Amino acid sequence: MSSLIYLVPLALLLGGAALAAFLWSLRSGQYEDLDGAAHRIFLEDDGDRAGGGPDSGATARAEPNDSMPSSR
Repeated sequence: MSSLIYLVPLALLLGGAALAAFLWSLRSGQYEDLDGAAHRIFLEDDGDRAGGGPDSGATARAEPNDSMPSSR
């Protein structure tokens, strides 16, 4: 019974913190444009792929090594 003295206020405190965080996110405009990120993946932006990184679209193929004998 004595553990409820600590757990009930702790649960109320955590619930209040979650409610405060949700209300803050509403006021700061976090939910204004829900579809914007989903539609942004379809936009082509050439500046992002200029680096030649792993997302540049070029696939690297492994060439056979001529210096090593084959196992055939």
